[in-house]
Amino acid sequence: MLDILWSLGAFIVTLGVLVTFHEFGHFWVARKCGVKVLTFSVGFGKAIWQRQGKDGTCYQVSRIPLGGYVRMLDERVDEVAPNERHLSFNSKSVWQRSAIVAAGPVANFLLAIVVLWGMFLIGVPSVKPVVGAVTPNSVAAQVELPTPSEIISVNGRRTEDWQQVNLGFAAALGDDTATLTVRDERQRERTFELDISNWRLGDEQIPTFSALGFQPFQPAIYTELAYVQEDSPAAQAGLQVGDKILALDGTLYEEWSQIRDAIMAAPAEQVSLTILRNGAELELPVTMGEREFEGKTYGYLGVEPARDSYPEAYRFVQQYGIVDSLVKGTERTWNLMVLSVQMIGKLLTGTVSVTNLSGPVAIAEGAGVSASYGLVYFLGFLALISVNLGIINLLPLPMLDGGHLLFLSIEGVRKKAVSERVQEISYRIGGALIFALMAIAISNDLLRLFK
Repeated sequence: MLDILWSLGAFIVTLGVLVTFHEFGHFWVARKCGVKVLTFSVGFGKAIWQRQGKDGTCYQVSRIPLGGYVRMLDERVDEVAPNERHLSFNSKSVWQRSAIVAAGPVANFLLAIVVLWGMFLIGVPSVKPVVGAVTPNSVAAQVELPTPSEIISVNGRRTEDWQQVNLGFAAALGDDTATLTVRDERQRERTFELDISNWRLGDEQIPTFSALGFQPFQPAIYTELAYVQEDSPAAQAGLQVGDKILALDGTLYEEWSQIRDAIMAAPAEQVSLTILRNGAELELPVTMGEREFEGKTYGYLGVEPARDSYPEAYRFVQQYGIVDSLVKGTERTWNLMVLSVQMIGKLLTGTVSVTNLSGPVAIAEGAGVSASYGLVYFLGFLALISVNLGIINLLPLPMLDGGHLLFLSIEGVRKKAVSERVQEISYRIGGALIFALMAIAISNDLLRLFK
């Protein structure tokens, strides 16, 4: 329950910040162009807070936090007094109206730059993208990718951490090959061509590099216990720090991953644990606990294994000065913008399945998880969603900013506005398309939630 409330709170904060900045972009440019703004609303529906400003604008927060709007004086929908006609939106030039419409998405891009600038100023704890294992018979195994090796670039794009590796391969979806440059143990740079002609993202939400057959380096994990949680099934059964798990119900295990899988597969079951304590084998009966995750029930013991520490040589902090952080934030924003456009194109061509579309539930989960990790991770998530919101709003669909810009472009060429009837029909078609996409995204969210 607390996780749900945390995710909901993080979602409301995320959406509130993004919507406020988006609508403020429209508001600010409208005022600069001499347009009278009647209402500035964060959210839709009935207002839960309202204040009339000295500038004549009604500022409000509404019940449904899934968007917002700026209502401007417009002779097409309002009765406008002759002395205020020059303040109406429709009285402005095509260029002024275009600037007002485009200001919302631009505000989202600027917000992403500022947020990422702050993130890099604070510093992002990161690990180098070192390949620790290669899956047999995988794409990576076919080219004999060495382990351990640090990934330097993907298709010429420098990669400092695993997030950039993931984004690099996501951008390569639909290509026949991907160029991977690595630095091996002898500090030699080597380049490999990976055959990704048959690689597509499907329903499974897994990291792209995992699907290609290589895994990040992980310190060695042992079957000896380094931690036993108080009042857990393990503590109640008498397990102690230093115990080494040998078997469950007589089945011997040598790897902690095997033990973990066996525990997760036995929710609320009573099993017999064979352990090694002070050189002697012991049999301990244990009743497993159970936990819910994404609609499934898993077994729970309440222990942590001993493991080697992560090598300091693989750790670093992405932290820069004021100017360099701004440059880095701008570069990251641009890369996210390019990737977003590429992914939309690949969605339209079928390279990426519509099952990968995410809706408000997935965004809420992402907001909650990133916020729980710390401020810098939440800032990174906020920037990503802000860029996506800006790009989506620029799509040439009626009801979106991009649709309005399309009509204004046609008006600029024809020197005549598109007829209201054509616009009305277009809005209905655009609204149906947007509703269909939202329905698919929400359905995907629910399927993942109860899968």
